[in-house]
Amino acid sequence: MNYKIHHLILLCFAIIGLKCHAQVSLPQILRDSMVLQRNSPIKIWGWATKGEHIKVSFNGKIRNTITASDGSWNVEFPKMKAGGPYTLKINARNEIELKDILIGDVWLCAGQSNMVHQLNIHDVTYADEIAIANYPEIRHFKIPTQTSLIGPEQNFQGGEWQVATKDEIRNFSAVAYFFAKKIYERYGIPIGLINASVGGTPIEAWTSTEGFENFPEILAVVNKNKDTAYVNSRIAANSVVDNGILEPTDEGLNGRIPWYAPNFEPKDWRRINIPGYWEDQGIRNLNGVVWYRKEIKLPKSMAGKASRIFLGRIVDADMLYINGHQIGKTTYQYPQRRYSVPENILKSGKNVFVIKVTNYNGKGGFVPDKPYYLFNETDTVDLKGYWEYKVGEVFKPQEQSTAATRPINAQNEPTALFNAMVAPYTQLSLKGILWYQGESNSRNPEKYDDLLRTLIIDWRTKFNEPNLPFIYAQLPNFMEVNYLPEESDWAKLRQSQLAALSIPNTAMTVNIDLGEWNDIHPDNKKDVGERLALAALKLAYDENIVYSGPIYKDYEITNGKITISFDHIGSGLVSNDGKPLSEFAIAGGDRNFVWAKARIVNDKIVVWNDKIKDPKYVRYAWADNPDNPNLYNKEGLPASPFQTIH
Repeated sequence: MNYKIHHLILLCFAIIGLKCHAQVSLPQILRDSMVLQRNSPIKIWGWATKGEHIKVSFNGKIRNTITASDGSWNVEFPKMKAGGPYTLKINARNEIELKDILIGDVWLCAGQSNMVHQLNIHDVTYADEIAIANYPEIRHFKIPTQTSLIGPEQNFQGGEWQVATKDEIRNFSAVAYFFAKKIYERYGIPIGLINASVGGTPIEAWTSTEGFENFPEILAVVNKNKDTAYVNSRIAANSVVDNGILEPTDEGLNGRIPWYAPNFEPKDWRRINIPGYWEDQGIRNLNGVVWYRKEIKLPKSMAGKASRIFLGRIVDADMLYINGHQIGKTTYQYPQRRYSVPENILKSGKNVFVIKVTNYNGKGGFVPDKPYYLFNETDTVDLKGYWEYKVGEVFKPQEQSTAATRPINAQNEPTALFNAMVAPYTQLSLKGILWYQGESNSRNPEKYDDLLRTLIIDWRTKFNEPNLPFIYAQLPNFMEVNYLPEESDWAKLRQSQLAALSIPNTAMTVNIDLGEWNDIHPDNKKDVGERLALAALKLAYDENIVYSGPIYKDYEITNGKITISFDHIGSGLVSNDGKPLSEFAIAGGDRNFVWAKARIVNDKIVVWNDKIKDPKYVRYAWADNPDNPNLYNKEGLPASPFQTIH
């Protein structure tokens, strides 16, 4: 065969979705062990050669069709009750058989990293949950990360349905699993979780082009990104920036003896503490590479044995060496560092521990208030304390990019993730949508209100479900506590999330008590998932329950005091710790907020400060990480942070 013709045929078959199918094929989401939505029409679709006859058999029923001019085909089966397993057969030139199909409730779980985070990342906190997991009717499909700037895709690459048993559950989204477990234990109905989430991504990337019809500035970006030459030039710009940082000349690796070698003799190294950031310990504004070294004496009982080492979190990247052997590495700041030390690495007596830390911006080093120790079944050695350090590389300051030279990271561009990770399966029926995202939009929080409303309406339109339940997680507490009233982008974003509740059949879970000051990925994923499930019991399953904490409703000003009323007070408002209500601030027309007193009166909150004679505004828990937001309802659900709108 002519080489060019052969190459063309291969290229034709590599295109996803499309028009060059010699045999019948299905979208990647339709696979063994999938869950399909009960009580909704069941749609099956795929591709084959133009004009080909397709026969589909499911649950004793048969559908026949002929492929369209573009090779696409689809059939529909009637609604079914929960149950299974069933087998689906497609016959054309070839035959496809899908087994172990369940009919139940399908939830699309989307957002950024806190929806991504697998149980495996939190396996210390949830070790018992993982060990006893045995829910074969809870299924999870993680959509692999991929992007499209050109437009909606018909299919995506990779992925498989996995079952919630101890052999496969580590890959489940932790939030989604605890959500599904709560629902399943209540109803015994199969639960399918489609997880479309990518860490560090903005909401704009998850919205379709049509969703941005009222955002001309975003549409301009979308249209510009369809110019392949333009995108390639921006990717090239990104490569130049990366090459300047990611391939440094590191003195720790360029000498005759690398600094991680056991026989390296450090000279003129300085003292530094772990944990802690180096900018707080005598190093000024350094982006670069810093090497940490310490000789640690270990007991005979640890010699030669396999062990584990916890290094908390490190900003940004790290490599760990023990006695000259590389033990583990992580390339970015957010994962918890939990490395396994193989047998025959550790020795009795002196062991040389070396950690290479690379930081690209902000403070570099070891995050405080995290675990730092080496351990096995019988011994534990604390790694906190003074180490020696030396700078191996100083990165040159990067030039500020302009709109014309800004690098492109496709996953952060408008529509890119919707096109590749959501659009390919909008034919599916869903029970509802779970959304956990917002951190990446916190630098422009006021716009998030409109963007979230847009996403909700857009996805309901795309899935042809105008009242589809949409439940989202409000951002938790994060970063340092400030003991004075302050401005806060995270508080503003929470306010934008709160405002989106004006859209019918939506719910927001409040998580202001579930975060960690030093970790944007808090360990407590179970309570987040279960609060999402509580909201689902109301919105999607019509249970008459209290599913939310108090939500700001209105206010009135009388005699120098502001009285706040709430929705979702449940059985009544309470201080959850029995102490006076805290985290209320009040201001006059100058918006100069000061702390206020607050008390519960007839299930409303009266707020005042004797020095503010003409109050206009109230805020509650208005901070990145409020110190003690203790307003709850008697059902144990926290009140959402808010500010009054004057």
